[in-house]
Amino acid sequence: MFEVAPPKGASVVVIGAGVTGLSAAWWLARSGLDVVAIDKGIVGWEASGRNGGGASHYQSPLFAEEQRMWPQMDDLLGYPTEYVRERIIIQRDPELLDHYRAVGRMCSAMGYRVDDLDAKQAQEMVPLTDATCLGGIHLRFGGHANPQRTVQAYAWALQDLGGRILQHCPALSVETAGGKVVAVHTPRGRIACDALVVAAGPQTQALLAPIGIHVPLAAARAEMIVTEPAPLMKIGGVDGNGLYGRQTLRGNLAFGGGPHEWISTAPEGPQCRPASPLVRNLARRVAEMFPKAANLNVIRSWAGVIENTPDGRPILDRPSDPGNLTVATMSGVGFGLSPASGHAIRDLVIEGTCSFAEIGKFGLTRFEGLEPDWREHRGWAA
Repeated sequence: MFEVAPPKGASVVVIGAGVTGLSAAWWLARSGLDVVAIDKGIVGWEASGRNGGGASHYQSPLFAEEQRMWPQMDDLLGYPTEYVRERIIIQRDPELLDHYRAVGRMCSAMGYRVDDLDAKQAQEMVPLTDATCLGGIHLRFGGHANPQRTVQAYAWALQDLGGRILQHCPALSVETAGGKVVAVHTPRGRIACDALVVAAGPQTQALLAPIGIHVPLAAARAEMIVTEPAPLMKIGGVDGNGLYGRQTLRGNLAFGGGPHEWISTAPEGPQCRPASPLVRNLARRVAEMFPKAANLNVIRSWAGVIENTPDGRPILDRPSDPGNLTVATMSGVGFGLSPASGHAIRDLVIEGTCSFAEIGKFGLTRFEGLEPDWREHRGWAA
């Protein structure tokens, strides 16, 4: 990733070079716009580059576009994402097994094939488990990709299209005039723009409040662990036992899965991400899900910060004032939906509406009348 000098202006400035911001910038550059993406750190350094890599968000209005786009992404970007199709969900709890089989029937009704797995079939398909596995479902859609590879692919593809990325260049403030955003101020100078996309994760709230846009967000620390390599499974995307994640191409097991630790963040972002006792909780649950890999050492962990909306759904919106601003925060599901969310943001910036899905439920107006102490009401206080 090469550094570029700060420009005086651009057609579109994207604040946030995580996976959502980079996808949006790439889609906009594909449409011929002059795009600059800025970030307080480096590309994908927060949750975007360190997550479970899943791409199976069947409950989202963006799901169909997610499924259409992922198999094409390596060719479209020109760089590898390590996307692999299909996932398996296994369960040790009979009630949860019934729940996920109901989910499978729902997906099948939508036209996406899901096969039920009995205990024997699940144990054969997931050889790292054992007789404690009661069964599961096999998603013939969805899949997973490598977050680090994918973020880098978006960044390189954006630069190939003439887009520019400014790393270590935080947005300090947003300048408005006449009902529109006219510039973003950074430590490296003022960048004028015709349109602004804010995909700044937990910093979105503090950045937009001064211009009258209220974005209710609660920051939480999410943790993941990575083990030594295990024998490769035929399908590396396996969820279960409250965990999400994947097996890497080297065989490492990379998994996370709650509970969140609610934190406060400064306007410039979280202050630190120390490891916590949750590492042991995750390691225990991975060992329970994969008993035949229980002897593996945990070789690294990551505690990163994600932003959450009050209802857990993304915000993808273009407010009426200022009229050239698009707000994007994915509430913890940004990675897998990124090919689709970037397309939706491109549509909002250029056309004012999403061309391929109804995303009205992602608007900011749904939070009108939200109680000021909503975090305390939900038990999400830091």
